[in-house]
Amino acid sequence: MEEVKTNNWALILGGSKGLGLATARKLARSGYNILVVHRDRKVDIPGIESTFKEISSAGVMFKSYNQDAIQQANRDELISKIQGFLPEGHKIRILVHSIAKGNLKPMHSSNEKELSNQDFQITINAMALSLYDWAQSLLKAGLFAEDSRIIAFTSEGSSKAISNYAAVGAAKAALESISRNMALEFAALGIKTNCIQAGVTDTESLRQIPGSENLIKQAKFRNPNARLTRPEYVADVVYLLCTEEAKWINGTVIKVDGGESLR
Repeated sequence: MEEVKTNNWALILGGSKGLGLATARKLARSGYNILVVHRDRKVDIPGIESTFKEISSAGVMFKSYNQDAIQQANRDELISKIQGFLPEGHKIRILVHSIAKGNLKPMHSSNEKELSNQDFQITINAMALSLYDWAQSLLKAGLFAEDSRIIAFTSEGSSKAISNYAAVGAAKAALESISRNMALEFAALGIKTNCIQAGVTDTESLRQIPGSENLIKQAKFRNPNARLTRPEYVADVVYLLCTEEAKWINGTVIKVDGGESLR
């Protein structure tokens, strides 16, 4: 396994919870310096900062920004802050997209608010288009290191209908399409882009889906291991995709679900 250079950084969008947080922990233990952009309420900050201290205790450099990563003005401000923070000669080698901001509403209901066109737009912008926006901004700022890796998290909902998941499913399908084209067009720059399709994982985002208990029950039944995917399993594969041995993996969707999608 390659030795991780201390002047390389991982930037994780949505790194305070779930898959993003697990990835931050894994990459920090593997020697990567960590940048995290997250958006959380003040009441949750003490617990989040405690978790971040655990990450920095791995002996790597760490910096977090509690700001909206989606709006262009905020993104421009964050890019400027990152440029000012990184030591001379340090670059971002890994960009991980783990933004979970989507509308979970039914398309038809007699007693609930139905999904609107604006709901679709907000969700697709946050969970799909923002990947390209960030990649393009980092490229223009000259912040990517050589042989960089871009990794985004998708789900089975990108190709399968799930109640109340239409907007997020559309966003995930768009995310995969954008990732494939980034893989094609950024290859000449030495950048590899891939998606990870995690199995049903017990995270805060999952619990926000109406009927999540039923989804969990079905996932355990479908999975040959009779249990859910864990965030750390997904983080392990993020790390694998960042190794020298994974340099020829580009433009694909890798399933990390223990065989859940087999049936």
